[in-house]
Amino acid sequence: MATLDWHVDRVGAAQHWPALLDAAPESVGIDLAGVRRYRQERVRSEMAKRDIAAVLLSDSVNIRYATGTRNMQVFTSRNSPSRYLLLTKDRSVLFEFTGCEHLADGFDTVDEVRAATTASFVAAGGDIVGREQQWAADLAATIAELVGDVNATVGVERMNAGAAIALAETGLRIVDAQEPVEMARAIKSPDEVACIKASLRQTEAGVAALRDAIRPCITENELWSVLHQSVIAGNGDYCETRLLNSGPRTNPWFQETASRVIQPNELVALDTDVVGCHGYYSDFSRTFHVGPDAPTEHQREIYRLAHEQVHHNMGIIEPGLTFKEYSDRAWNIPDLYRRNRYYLSAHGVGMTGEYPYLYHHADYGDAGYDGVIEPHMTLCVESFIGAEDGGEGVKLEQQILVTETSTELLSLFPFEDQLLSS
Repeated sequence: MATLDWHVDRVGAAQHWPALLDAAPESVGIDLAGVRRYRQERVRSEMAKRDIAAVLLSDSVNIRYATGTRNMQVFTSRNSPSRYLLLTKDRSVLFEFTGCEHLADGFDTVDEVRAATTASFVAAGGDIVGREQQWAADLAATIAELVGDVNATVGVERMNAGAAIALAETGLRIVDAQEPVEMARAIKSPDEVACIKASLRQTEAGVAALRDAIRPCITENELWSVLHQSVIAGNGDYCETRLLNSGPRTNPWFQETASRVIQPNELVALDTDVVGCHGYYSDFSRTFHVGPDAPTEHQREIYRLAHEQVHHNMGIIEPGLTFKEYSDRAWNIPDLYRRNRYYLSAHGVGMTGEYPYLYHHADYGDAGYDGVIEPHMTLCVESFIGAEDGGEGVKLEQQILVTETSTELLSLFPFEDQLLSS
């Protein structure tokens, strides 16, 4: 199957879908079938550590992590339960959205496909309670059949309240599935890292095209669309956020892309947040200067500070460092910029943003938790520098891999020499 011609249409292509993915241009040299099996076993290993007999996954990213299958990722996560995965120690049953059962053909990480029951108000109307109770009864019977225990411990995530309550009322012991899944996702295989690198390279090409398109009089939305086009053309999925803005809208951060017309000599800041090829997150941030004149000294100063923060914090990361130790050693944000700081100092990243969150020193007491930075984690190191009293801001971020002895830089898009210079 690896010799399939990527450009040739085939009758009955659905049954060859995994092979088509494996043969895609961005997949050269990556054992994607092995990646899928590795991830599924990671979930099962974390389930076993917690005596969880089964997990019921409804988050489309987590279903993709555990099986490699995808289907209307945003829609099915929002309309839940309408597509869900039941995973036990030795069975993987995908309940696929109505009419989509064929999409899982050929995946050896899926033992059985059944039609999902959409237990939501929009699907059931006034009969929602009855629909949820029937959904729960059917699922409980399936779980009992597969694990041999009517009171089994089952991990559940992201369900509407009525469905979760109905499932608990069947006698199953319900626990949160987030912990085992997040802990599974945190440690990457070498081929997962290769997937991340492929996603980053394609996203970097899109950011390069976006950078080339920057000019006065283009709108933020028009500029942002350049990256979207590149993501889709590169077999990526979508940009998870709308974080590109310009001029006074760069500070404070998290002002979503809008129809504002970009003006000469402003800053343009962005955070990619791309779910790219293979479903892996490409997450780095850059800030550009529009021109045509040289950047002001204030623009250079805040850029240099953001650059310093990112590189200081990248420099202290090493395997075996605790989250608390990281927080204690992290870059000290100057008072002028502390209020508008980014809410995290660093975070895990894989198929999306994930565990762990690493907090600024000032925030650790209120929000932080401890743990250990481990080899084969992938992390994003963040900075936002914008003054409390206004003016423009700078967003920078780098994506790294923690190795057995140090770190490896994964995001390779260059910084702006004209903003770093004195």
